[in-house]
Amino acid sequence: MKLIYTHESLLMVNHVKNLMAQAGIDTVIKNEFSQGALGDIAVFDCWPQLWLTQEGKWQQAQGVIAALSQIAAQPDWICGHCGETNDASFELCWQCGQLLSEQ
Repeated sequence: MKLIYTHESLLMVNHVKNLMAQAGIDTVIKNEFSQGALGDIAVFDCWPQLWLTQEGKWQQAQGVIAALSQIAAQPDWICGHCGETNDASFELCWQCGQLLSEQ
């Protein structure tokens, strides 16, 4: 097994786990419940970790993580229908439901 992703937020680690599952990559989360030990052990040792369980899937897993990083680096967009500011990761306006591609 190889460590492929860690983050302070269990929500983010689960999100990446779901993206991996969609890509057909098996992973397992470690330290899922270790934040209760915060203070007794180092902060970074409490972060949830995503581990790759399949040999030969390292490059594909890194591609999934790189694609997620590219989306996060994009600027927010403003809906042409209602004027609401939306995070770059949204394909639909959270306010009115307008598709980004229909802008």
